[in-house]
Amino acid sequence: MGTSRTDTTKEADAGRNDVALRGRLAAAADARELPSGDRIALLRLVVRRDEPQRRRRDGVDTARRATVDTIDVVCWSAATRRTAARLRDGDQVEVEGSLRRRFFGGPTGRQSRYEVEARVLRRVSGANAAGT
Repeated sequence: MGTSRTDTTKEADAGRNDVALRGRLAAAADARELPSGDRIALLRLVVRRDEPQRRRRDGVDTARRATVDTIDVVCWSAATRRTAARLRDGDQVEVEGSLRRRFFGGPTGRQSRYEVEARVLRRVSGANAAGT
């Protein structure tokens, strides 16, 4: 029995939102309690970019662009929050999760930001390399 066109269309329409990162923790996790009572841990991960190709424009090398990206990571589950609490500034970590757009109130009104919601968080180097 084969896959019908309807099944294939449903799979394509479902989309995909998987993120896998490895980088250096910029600072220790920030644990917060939201007005809703939910607890989260926030991390900032510094991820090295691939080496950009140098381009020449009119015989002159162009300036190098940023070599890293800084990515916000949020931990909602108890397991990822516990792991985040054990991490230290400079630890190398891996994150598996999904990209989310979060809305919140700010001084100028409603704002939004993108962040990675961690499903799995693990330390790969640093003190006590282990994780969830």
